[in-house]
Amino acid sequence: MSQDNVPSVAKSVAPQTFLGAGDSLAMDAWHRLRQNKAAMGSLIILVLLAAVCLVGPLLLPWGLADVDWENFMSPPSLESTHYLGTDANGRDLLVRTLYGGQISLSVALVATAVSLVIGVLYGAIAGYFGGRIDSLMMRFVDIMFSLPFMFMVILLMVVFGRNILLIYAAIGAVEWLDMARIVRGQVLALKRREFVEAAQALGVKDSKIVTRHLIPNAIGPVIVYVTLTVPKVILLESFLSFLGLGVQEPLTSWGVLISEGREMMESAPWLLVTPSVFLAVTLFCLNFLGDGLRDALDPKTR
Repeated sequence: MSQDNVPSVAKSVAPQTFLGAGDSLAMDAWHRLRQNKAAMGSLIILVLLAAVCLVGPLLLPWGLADVDWENFMSPPSLESTHYLGTDANGRDLLVRTLYGGQISLSVALVATAVSLVIGVLYGAIAGYFGGRIDSLMMRFVDIMFSLPFMFMVILLMVVFGRNILLIYAAIGAVEWLDMARIVRGQVLALKRREFVEAAQALGVKDSKIVTRHLIPNAIGPVIVYVTLTVPKVILLESFLSFLGLGVQEPLTSWGVLISEGREMMESAPWLLVTPSVFLAVTLFCLNFLGDGLRDALDPKTR
Protein backbone atom coordinates (compact mmCIF):
# COMPACT_ATOMS: atom_id res chain seq x y z
CA MET A 1 0.00 0.00 0.00
CA SER A 2 1.39 3.41 -0.94
CA GLN A 3 2.03 6.11 1.64
CA ASP A 4 -0.54 8.36 -0.05
CA ASN A 5 -3.34 5.95 0.80
CA VAL A 6 -2.48 5.65 4.47
CA PRO A 7 -4.23 8.84 5.66
CA SER A 8 -7.46 7.98 3.84
CA VAL A 9 -7.50 4.46 5.28
CA ALA A 10 -6.78 5.82 8.73
CA LYS A 11 -9.68 8.20 8.42
CA SER A 12 -12.01 5.42 7.35
CA VAL A 13 -11.20 3.30 10.39
CA ALA A 14 -10.91 6.13 12.87
CA PRO A 15 -12.92 5.43 16.03
CA GLN A 16 -16.31 7.08 16.16
CA THR A 17 -17.49 9.18 19.05
CA PHE A 18 -20.48 7.46 20.61
CA LEU A 19 -23.14 9.36 22.48
CA GLY A 20 -22.57 9.11 26.20
CA ALA A 21 -19.16 7.44 25.89
CA GLY A 22 -17.49 7.43 29.28
CA ASP A 23 -20.67 8.45 31.08
CA SER A 24 -22.43 6.45 33.77
CA LEU A 25 -25.32 4.19 32.87
CA ALA A 26 -27.80 6.78 34.15
CA MET A 27 -26.29 9.57 32.05
CA ASP A 28 -26.14 7.36 28.98
CA ALA A 29 -29.81 6.41 29.44
CA TRP A 30 -30.71 10.09 29.80
CA HIS A 31 -28.90 10.95 26.53
CA ARG A 32 -30.77 8.17 24.75
CA LEU A 33 -34.10 9.20 26.26
CA ARG A 34 -33.66 12.80 25.09
CA GLN A 35 -33.46 11.59 21.49
CA ASN A 36 -36.97 10.09 21.77
CA LYS A 37 -39.29 13.01 20.99
CA ALA A 38 -42.48 11.18 21.93
CA ALA A 39 -41.08 10.15 25.33
CA MET A 40 -39.71 13.61 26.10
CA GLY A 41 -42.96 15.26 25.04
CA SER A 42 -44.89 12.88 27.28
CA LEU A 43 -42.53 13.59 30.17
CA ILE A 44 -43.04 17.34 29.76
CA ILE A 45 -46.82 16.92 29.64
CA LEU A 46 -46.81 14.76 32.79
CA VAL A 47 -44.66 17.27 34.66
CA LEU A 48 -46.94 20.14 33.59
CA LEU A 49 -50.03 18.13 34.51
CA ALA A 50 -48.65 17.36 37.95
CA ALA A 51 -47.68 21.02 38.44
CA VAL A 52 -51.15 22.20 37.40
CA CYS A 53 -52.80 19.74 39.80
CA LEU A 54 -50.61 20.98 42.66
CA VAL A 55 -50.64 24.73 42.02
CA GLY A 56 -53.92 25.21 40.13
CA PRO A 57 -56.31 24.90 43.10
CA LEU A 58 -54.39 27.63 44.92
CA LEU A 59 -54.99 30.08 42.08
CA LEU A 60 -58.71 29.45 41.61
CA PRO A 61 -61.38 31.29 43.61
CA TRP A 62 -63.23 28.12 44.63
CA GLY A 63 -62.27 25.49 47.17
CA LEU A 64 -62.76 21.75 47.07
CA ALA A 65 -65.99 21.76 49.11
CA ASP A 66 -67.23 25.28 48.26
CA VAL A 67 -70.80 25.37 46.95
CA ASP A 68 -72.13 27.96 44.52
CA TRP A 69 -75.81 28.10 45.48
CA GLU A 70 -76.71 29.96 42.27
CA ASN A 71 -75.07 27.50 39.83
CA PHE A 72 -76.09 23.87 40.04
CA MET A 73 -75.16 21.69 37.05
CA SER A 74 -74.02 24.75 35.10
CA PRO A 75 -72.22 23.98 31.83
CA PRO A 76 -68.64 25.12 31.09
CA SER A 77 -68.34 28.84 30.44
CA LEU A 78 -65.47 31.30 30.05
CA GLU A 79 -67.67 34.17 31.18
CA SER A 80 -68.20 32.80 34.69
CA THR A 81 -65.71 31.66 37.33
CA HIS A 82 -66.67 28.03 36.64
CA TYR A 83 -64.59 27.42 33.52
CA LEU A 84 -65.47 23.71 33.32
CA GLY A 85 -68.91 23.94 34.91
CA THR A 86 -70.27 22.68 38.21
CA ASP A 87 -71.62 19.37 39.47
CA ALA A 88 -75.03 18.52 40.91
CA ASN A 89 -74.01 20.01 44.27
CA GLY A 90 -72.80 23.33 42.83
CA ARG A 91 -69.10 22.57 43.30
CA ASP A 92 -66.55 23.78 40.75
CA LEU A 93 -65.57 20.89 38.47
CA LEU A 94 -62.13 22.26 37.57
CA VAL A 95 -61.09 22.51 41.21
CA ARG A 96 -62.39 19.03 41.97
CA THR A 97 -60.63 17.60 38.91
CA LEU A 98 -57.29 19.13 39.95
CA TYR A 99 -57.67 17.90 43.52
CA GLY A 100 -58.67 14.51 42.13
CA GLY A 101 -55.49 14.49 40.07
CA GLN A 102 -53.44 14.95 43.24
CA ILE A 103 -55.04 11.89 44.82
CA SER A 104 -54.96 9.69 41.72
CA LEU A 105 -51.36 10.50 40.80
CA SER A 106 -50.08 10.17 44.35
CA VAL A 107 -51.81 6.82 44.85
CA ALA A 108 -50.54 5.57 41.50
CA LEU A 109 -46.93 6.66 42.03
CA VAL A 110 -46.58 5.57 45.65
CA ALA A 111 -48.33 2.22 45.20
CA THR A 112 -46.35 1.51 42.03
CA ALA A 113 -43.09 2.39 43.78
CA VAL A 114 -43.95 0.02 46.62
CA SER A 115 -44.78 -2.81 44.23
CA LEU A 116 -41.63 -2.06 42.19
CA VAL A 117 -39.24 -2.26 45.14
CA ILE A 118 -40.80 -5.36 46.69
CA GLY A 119 -41.42 -7.20 43.42
CA VAL A 120 -38.00 -6.56 41.86
CA LEU A 121 -36.03 -7.59 44.95
CA TYR A 122 -38.25 -10.58 45.67
CA GLY A 123 -38.18 -11.88 42.10
CA ALA A 124 -34.44 -11.30 41.68
CA ILE A 125 -33.60 -13.18 44.87
CA ALA A 126 -35.87 -16.09 43.98
CA GLY A 127 -34.50 -16.38 40.45
CA TYR A 128 -30.85 -16.03 41.41
CA PHE A 129 -30.70 -18.60 44.22
CA GLY A 130 -33.15 -21.03 42.62
CA GLY A 131 -33.74 -24.49 44.01
CA ARG A 132 -35.66 -24.85 47.23
CA ILE A 133 -35.51 -21.13 48.01
CA ASP A 134 -37.10 -20.33 44.66
CA SER A 135 -39.79 -22.96 45.18
CA LEU A 136 -40.73 -21.69 48.65
CA MET A 137 -40.77 -18.05 47.59
CA MET A 138 -42.87 -18.65 44.49
CA ARG A 139 -45.32 -20.88 46.36
CA PHE A 140 -45.90 -17.93 48.68
CA VAL A 141 -46.62 -15.81 45.61
CA ASP A 142 -49.12 -18.43 44.41
CA ILE A 143 -50.86 -18.35 47.80
CA MET A 144 -51.09 -14.56 47.65
CA PHE A 145 -52.54 -14.79 44.14
CA SER A 146 -55.25 -17.15 45.39
CA LEU A 147 -56.51 -14.64 47.96
CA PRO A 148 -59.18 -12.27 46.63
CA PHE A 149 -57.94 -8.70 46.35
CA MET A 150 -61.09 -7.22 47.88
CA PHE A 151 -60.88 -9.59 50.84
CA MET A 152 -57.36 -8.39 51.63
CA VAL A 153 -58.36 -4.73 51.33
CA ILE A 154 -61.42 -5.16 53.58
CA LEU A 155 -59.29 -7.05 56.11
CA LEU A 156 -56.72 -4.26 56.18
CA MET A 157 -59.51 -1.69 56.58
CA VAL A 158 -60.97 -3.56 59.55
CA VAL A 159 -57.63 -4.02 61.29
CA PHE A 160 -55.98 -0.64 60.66
CA GLY A 161 -58.92 1.65 59.91
CA ARG A 162 -59.70 3.69 56.79
CA ASN A 163 -57.22 6.30 55.60
CA ILE A 164 -55.47 7.31 52.40
CA LEU A 165 -52.13 5.79 53.45
CA LEU A 166 -53.79 2.41 53.82
CA ILE A 167 -54.89 2.57 50.19
CA TYR A 168 -51.24 2.98 49.18
CA ALA A 169 -50.23 -0.02 51.25
CA ALA A 170 -53.15 -2.22 50.18
CA ILE A 171 -52.66 -1.69 46.45
CA GLY A 172 -48.87 -1.85 46.61
CA ALA A 173 -49.00 -5.04 48.69
CA VAL A 174 -50.89 -6.83 45.92
CA GLU A 175 -49.41 -5.41 42.71
CA TRP A 176 -45.86 -6.64 43.45
CA LEU A 177 -46.83 -10.24 42.73
CA ASP A 178 -46.83 -9.85 38.93
CA MET A 179 -43.62 -7.82 39.13
CA ALA A 180 -41.91 -10.60 41.08
CA ARG A 181 -42.80 -13.21 38.47
CA ILE A 182 -41.55 -11.04 35.60
CA VAL A 183 -38.23 -10.31 37.29
CA ARG A 184 -37.76 -13.94 38.31
CA GLY A 185 -38.16 -15.08 34.71
CA GLN A 186 -35.62 -12.50 33.52
CA VAL A 187 -33.11 -13.43 36.22
CA LEU A 188 -33.41 -17.14 35.45
CA ALA A 189 -32.40 -16.37 31.86
CA LEU A 190 -29.57 -14.04 32.89
CA LYS A 191 -27.87 -15.81 35.78
CA ARG A 192 -26.09 -18.31 33.48
CA ARG A 193 -24.64 -15.57 31.30
CA GLU A 194 -20.89 -15.02 31.12
CA PHE A 195 -20.84 -11.73 33.03
CA VAL A 196 -22.55 -13.35 36.03
CA GLU A 197 -20.17 -16.32 36.02
CA ALA A 198 -17.21 -13.91 35.78
CA ALA A 199 -18.49 -11.95 38.78
CA GLN A 200 -18.89 -15.17 40.77
CA ALA A 201 -15.38 -16.29 39.81
CA LEU A 202 -14.00 -12.95 41.05
CA GLY A 203 -15.65 -13.48 44.42
CA VAL A 204 -18.29 -10.76 44.13
CA LYS A 205 -20.94 -11.03 46.82
CA ASP A 206 -24.34 -12.41 45.84
CA SER A 207 -26.07 -9.21 46.95
CA LYS A 208 -23.93 -7.11 44.58
CA ILE A 209 -24.44 -9.55 41.72
CA VAL A 210 -28.19 -9.24 42.13
CA THR A 211 -28.30 -5.45 42.52
CA ARG A 212 -25.49 -4.42 40.14
CA HIS A 213 -25.65 -7.02 37.38
CA LEU A 214 -28.95 -8.90 37.23
CA ILE A 215 -31.49 -6.19 38.09
CA PRO A 216 -30.03 -3.55 35.69
CA ASN A 217 -30.07 -6.08 32.84
CA ALA A 218 -33.69 -7.02 33.59
CA ILE A 219 -34.88 -3.41 33.84
CA GLY A 220 -36.34 -3.21 30.32
CA PRO A 221 -39.42 -5.43 30.85
CA VAL A 222 -39.79 -4.02 34.36
CA ILE A 223 -40.07 -0.45 33.07
CA VAL A 224 -42.66 -1.52 30.50
CA TYR A 225 -44.70 -3.26 33.18
CA VAL A 226 -44.44 -0.23 35.48
CA THR A 227 -46.07 1.95 32.82
CA LEU A 228 -48.92 -0.56 32.74
CA THR A 229 -49.10 -0.75 36.53
CA VAL A 230 -49.65 2.99 37.03
CA PRO A 231 -52.95 3.14 35.09
CA LYS A 232 -53.97 -0.18 36.62
CA VAL A 233 -53.44 1.28 40.10
CA ILE A 234 -55.48 4.35 39.17
CA LEU A 235 -58.33 2.09 38.10
CA LEU A 236 -58.04 0.01 41.28
CA GLU A 237 -58.22 3.13 43.40
CA SER A 238 -61.28 4.23 41.42
CA PHE A 239 -62.91 0.85 41.97
CA LEU A 240 -62.27 0.98 45.73
CA SER A 241 -63.62 4.53 45.93
CA PHE A 242 -66.71 3.50 43.98
CA LEU A 243 -67.39 0.75 46.54
CA GLY A 244 -66.89 3.17 49.43
CA LEU A 245 -63.55 1.68 50.52
CA GLY A 246 -61.25 4.29 49.01
CA VAL A 247 -61.30 8.07 48.85
CA GLN A 248 -64.14 9.59 50.84
CA GLU A 249 -65.78 13.03 50.77
CA PRO A 250 -64.72 15.79 50.75
CA LEU A 251 -61.68 14.29 48.96
CA THR A 252 -62.09 13.04 45.43
CA SER A 253 -60.18 11.37 42.61
CA TRP A 254 -60.50 11.00 38.86
CA GLY A 255 -62.14 7.63 39.32
CA VAL A 256 -64.75 9.05 41.69
CA LEU A 257 -65.47 11.93 39.31
CA ILE A 258 -65.85 9.55 36.37
CA SER A 259 -68.22 7.38 38.38
CA GLU A 260 -70.30 10.42 39.29
CA GLY A 261 -70.26 11.71 35.72
CA ARG A 262 -71.38 8.36 34.35
CA GLU A 263 -74.67 8.68 36.20
CA MET A 264 -75.34 12.09 34.58
CA MET A 265 -73.82 11.43 31.19
CA GLU A 266 -76.92 12.45 29.22
CA SER A 267 -77.94 15.55 31.15
CA ALA A 268 -74.45 16.87 32.03
CA PRO A 269 -71.80 15.28 29.77
CA TRP A 270 -69.05 17.67 30.97
CA LEU A 271 -69.03 15.88 34.32
CA LEU A 272 -67.80 12.74 32.55
CA VAL A 273 -65.70 14.29 29.77
CA THR A 274 -63.46 16.49 31.95
CA PRO A 275 -61.97 13.87 34.31
CA SER A 276 -61.91 11.32 31.46
CA VAL A 277 -59.75 13.63 29.33
CA PHE A 278 -57.31 14.18 32.20
CA LEU A 279 -57.11 10.44 32.85
CA ALA A 280 -56.73 9.54 29.15
CA VAL A 281 -53.94 12.08 28.58
CA THR A 282 -52.11 10.74 31.63
CA LEU A 283 -52.36 7.15 30.44
CA PHE A 284 -51.22 7.97 26.90
CA CYS A 285 -48.20 9.90 28.20
CA LEU A 286 -47.27 7.08 30.56
CA ASN A 287 -47.32 4.58 27.70
CA PHE A 288 -45.12 6.75 25.45
CA LEU A 289 -42.73 7.46 28.32
CA GLY A 290 -42.54 3.77 29.16
CA ASP A 291 -41.57 2.87 25.60
CA GLY A 292 -38.86 5.53 25.66
CA LEU A 293 -37.49 4.37 29.02
CA ARG A 294 -37.43 0.77 27.82
CA ASP A 295 -35.33 1.70 24.80
CA ALA A 296 -33.03 3.90 26.89
CA LEU A 297 -32.45 1.43 29.72
CA ASP A 298 -32.34 -1.85 27.82
CA PRO A 299 -28.64 -2.81 27.53
CA LYS A 300 -29.38 -4.96 24.47
CA THR A 301 -30.17 -1.85 22.40
CA ARG A 302 -26.94 -0.03 23.26
